[in-house]
Amino acid sequence: MRLTAEADPQLWIPVTDSLGWKGRRHRKAAIRMLLGQVNAAVGATERPGSKFGAWAMSQAAPMLMKRADGRVLVWTWKAEPELIVAMATAQVLTPDVRIARASMPMDYDDTESFPTRLGVGEKLLVPMPPSPASPPFATYTWDTGTHLVTLTAVCSDKERFGTLIGALDDLARSLRIADDLAGGESPDVLRLDPA
Repeated sequence: MRLTAEADPQLWIPVTDSLGWKGRRHRKAAIRMLLGQVNAAVGATERPGSKFGAWAMSQAAPMLMKRADGRVLVWTWKAEPELIVAMATAQVLTPDVRIARASMPMDYDDTESFPTRLGVGEKLLVPMPPSPASPPFATYTWDTGTHLVTLTAVCSDKERFGTLIGALDDLARSLRIADDLAGGESPDVLRLDPA
């Protein structure tokens, strides 16, 4: 299963297809923000080599996402790359994934219905996480029966998180599944290469 999305180019920069120099600054900023949030969550201070680590990860990230073949899409905020990072994933609904999903803490059971073309999903907003060191985040989830499609966004600024919800909703509504059609099914079907 491959995912596609029509993210507003005025608001979002795709990190997924930014190979080489294209999007390098945004990739690096997104990774630096996520590493900073992880460090803050575990109470670690920034290490001297962490800027190099963010750069190295930003060089490897596009190749890793390309190998994911459309199962992972990542965007960062165009105006301020370190403000918010959004990642959409599609994973097979194995029994282990279903158990993990059913075992989530009750704190994350406060979802609201979120219908899109993927079906009726769930939207979870956590503007004030239980731990003060944790960043605010939003998660959109759809169960397609065979796959779990998730869009997760992590923000670095608790005070500005609420202003981004509309843009996140629009991004979530633009997510689609790119179905591969088998050739020769019908003379009426025109097969287009997904690339």
